[in-house]
Amino acid sequence: MTWDSFIYFSVASVILWAVASVLALRSNKKLFPTLLTVLGLGVFFVFILGLWMSLERPPLRTMGETRLWYSFFLPVAGLITYQRWGYRWILSFSTVLSAVFIIVNIAKPDIHNKVLMPALQSPWFAPHVIIYMFSYAILGAVTLVALYYLIREKKITDKTRIMDMTDNLVYVGIAFITMGMLMGAIWAKEAWGHYWSWDPKETWAAATWLGYLVYIHYRLRKTSKNNISMLMLVFAFVLLQVCWYGVNYLPSAKGRSVHTYSTR
Repeated sequence: MTWDSFIYFSVASVILWAVASVLALRSNKKLFPTLLTVLGLGVFFVFILGLWMSLERPPLRTMGETRLWYSFFLPVAGLITYQRWGYRWILSFSTVLSAVFIIVNIAKPDIHNKVLMPALQSPWFAPHVIIYMFSYAILGAVTLVALYYLIREKKITDKTRIMDMTDNLVYVGIAFITMGMLMGAIWAKEAWGHYWSWDPKETWAAATWLGYLVYIHYRLRKTSKNNISMLMLVFAFVLLQVCWYGVNYLPSAKGRSVHTYSTR
C-alpha cells in the first residue's frame, strides 16, 4: 500500500459518510446511517493498516500522517455523539471536517518513508499519538457543538440536554488527553531521561489541558452561563490547534524542539 492509493480509499469513505449523513438528516432511524458510517470507517482503516504494513512502522511520524488519523477519528466521534445523544446533524459536521483534512492531505501530501529516529522506536509511540488523535477528534466534535450552540442559541429549545452532552464529551476528551500526556511522560523518561522538560510542545499541551480544566470547573459553578462556556470551548480548541501543529511555526520550537514534525 502506498500513499498514491489514499485518494481512492478516502473518496470511497467520504461518499459512504456523506450518504449516511443525508440518511440521518432525513430519518429518525439510526440503523442505516450507522452501518454506512462504520463501513466508511472500515474502508479508511484498511488504507491505514495497509500503509502501516508498507512503511513497517505506525503512520504517525509526519503531520500528514497525523491528519490521516484525525480524518479517521472525526467520524468516530460524530458516530458516538449521534448514537448517544441522537443529534442527526453531527454526522454531517464531522464528515465535512474530516473531508477538509482529507483534501489537505491530497493537496499537500507529506513525504512518507520507513525511517524513524531512535527516540520514536518505542512501544509508547503508537498508543501515545493515537490516543491524542482520538482526544483531538472528540474535542473537535465538541467545538462543532459549541459553534452550533453559539450560532443557533435563540432557536435551541432543550439547552440543558446539549450542555450535558458537551460536558460529557469534554470529560471523555480530557481523560484521553491526560492518558496521552502520562504515556508521553513515561516515553520521555525512557528516551531522554526525564519526564518533562518544558519543551514548547509540552508547554502548549499543558496549556490545552488547563484550558479544558478551566471549562470543567467553570461549568461546576451554579452561576455559569452557557454562552460563556461555549466560548471557552472555542478558545480551548484554539490552544489545541497551536499544540498540534501551530507550535511547528513558533520561533521557540525551531531547531530545539524534539516534537516538531519532520517530513524527511
